[in-house]
Amino acid sequence: MIVDERLITYLNSLDSGNPPYLEQLEQTARETYVPVIRKETQSLLKVLVTLKRPGSILEIGTAIGFSALLMSEYAPDTCRITTIENYEKRIPIARENIKKAGREQQITLLPGDAQQIMRTLNGPYDFVFMDAAKGQYLNFLPEAMRLLAPGGLLVSDNVLQEGSIIQSRYAIERRDRTIHTRMREYLYQLTHHQELVSAILPLGDGVAVSCKKTHGGKNETTRTYSGDKETAGTTHPGQ
Repeated sequence: MIVDERLITYLNSLDSGNPPYLEQLEQTARETYVPVIRKETQSLLKVLVTLKRPGSILEIGTAIGFSALLMSEYAPDTCRITTIENYEKRIPIARENIKKAGREQQITLLPGDAQQIMRTLNGPYDFVFMDAAKGQYLNFLPEAMRLLAPGGLLVSDNVLQEGSIIQSRYAIERRDRTIHTRMREYLYQLTHHQELVSAILPLGDGVAVSCKKTHGGKNETTRTYSGDKETAGTTHPGQ
């Protein structure tokens, strides 16, 4: 738990809800143990999509289509959403949910490995929502950056891992240490990337919101990450 449970309950009580078909889809997902974004994350996503008014969205991790459909409710009617899912059993369910919602013309589901599929896409995308295998976020980042339009938003979910991200890797169960290390490095890369301005929010299970810069600064600091240490050097245009 990242935030006090009573505060979460109160904030969720203020939520105005979703269209009935999404409420039913969320209930079904929870009953069948399919992960969907938390209420707090839903609220943030609604605001960001409404503010950004993206013409194109890329989602990495469809599951059963809930978040893609949620974003379609707040994006302009002309917005096109491309969503990628690798888990074969969920792909037909997601397609059926998209069809039932009448969003087949707006939402395109691409089945397969996200890293491979992203290499085949051209973009640019105004909004990228990352909600797939947490240990792969770092591998997805280079292609996400290539596909993200200048001024575009990259939103990454579940980045604080129920708060365990602050623990030493030696305090983490051995089976979870690789994901823990990779997520820490991912967050470091987001917050030190020369092309991004990022904020890590203790909301839901942790959400990172990153905006791709529209132009570079006069001086740029390059940093490398290795464990708990970093090195930095300043480069100037023309060097």
